[in-house]
Amino acid sequence: MDESVLDDISHRRYNPLRDNWILVSPHRTKRPWLGQQETQGKNTLPDYDPECYLCPGNKRSGGAQNPDFKNTFVFVNDFSAVKEEQADYDPPQSDASFLVVLGLLQCQVAIEAGANAESYRRIDKTSLLLKAEGVKGKCYVVCFSPAHNKTLADMSIPEISTIVGTWQSLYRDVQSNTPFRSIQIFENKGAAMGCSNPHPHCQAWTTSHLPEEPAAELKNMMEYQQAHGSCMLCDYLAVELEKRERIVAENDAWVAVCPWWAFWPFETLVLSKRCIKTILELESDKDRELFADIISTIAIKYDNLFETQFPYSMGIHQAPLRGTDEEHAANHVHLHFLPPLLRSATVKKFQVGYELLAEPQRDITPEQAARRLQGLGAELYRKKLEGGS
Repeated sequence: MDESVLDDISHRRYNPLRDNWILVSPHRTKRPWLGQQETQGKNTLPDYDPECYLCPGNKRSGGAQNPDFKNTFVFVNDFSAVKEEQADYDPPQSDASFLVVLGLLQCQVAIEAGANAESYRRIDKTSLLLKAEGVKGKCYVVCFSPAHNKTLADMSIPEISTIVGTWQSLYRDVQSNTPFRSIQIFENKGAAMGCSNPHPHCQAWTTSHLPEEPAAELKNMMEYQQAHGSCMLCDYLAVELEKRERIVAENDAWVAVCPWWAFWPFETLVLSKRCIKTILELESDKDRELFADIISTIAIKYDNLFETQFPYSMGIHQAPLRGTDEEHAANHVHLHFLPPLLRSATVKKFQVGYELLAEPQRDITPEQAARRLQGLGAELYRKKLEGGS
């Protein structure tokens, strides 16, 4: 089948990681834009800001004072989204657990199934429909460096490697010293992504539960492995390496693609060539440098795309801190880069209307996005950062 026809027709694409569909409408890029315009962002920040809560030596909004750190700096978020210690919550339990779809059952059906009609009428429907559960956890902030104005795109490979080592130490420490099940490491870059402080940093939220996004991916990866006897992302990577249509960056250990099922205009999926389960398997300096290299390459390409401080959300998906052997075996470390910019530094993709009420929709195809990113070199810029010729 000639897939180039998809550049011109509206169609849907299947996302096996999320078990959902994406509507693709490439012809919509021809429509005029009279919507919101953003100011093009340039990096005009100083190396140090005395008013910044994250700069070395400054006092944070919660009252604590930062040390005079020289590399990365990790601290517990002063305004964590979850609490490590809190009262337990025990939701009420229904006395007829087999009536799980109560609203669809008729009383006579329940009676035929063996339930007493009177007890059926007494079942608390509220406990079946209004559910809640307590969540415990701990949230961390990781400052990338003491520099107030250095994003990942501005950092050298050794500097990013230090960040990778910090992520590993955090994963290892939380796994060893807490009962939590999950750690989600993520970065929101830019005010457009809700970042409240411009000092480059990421966060790590640890929770007693496995959150919705990684849980959905893990469920589908496990089902794929059970059905086909192989790793979903290993198989997908093999397809992308064969076709080479959506690859935007590659080194000896990692591949970055605009995935077949991408929702955001210039979304990229970064996959490890080796089927590692967690970032702890990046054991050598070379392993960490190659990971740093692919992150740097994507960050630089984004900044070069529209010649702006390119906003995005980035997150690492990997095996849970605690899980079954089956969960561990089905996993494959990958990163999602989810940027909102669509046609320029001032035009964003909004998730509204049809996306919120029907299904995800994108305009340019992933192949078109990949071609734009493929043409943006990162090597010369990186040599300049690292003092090369």
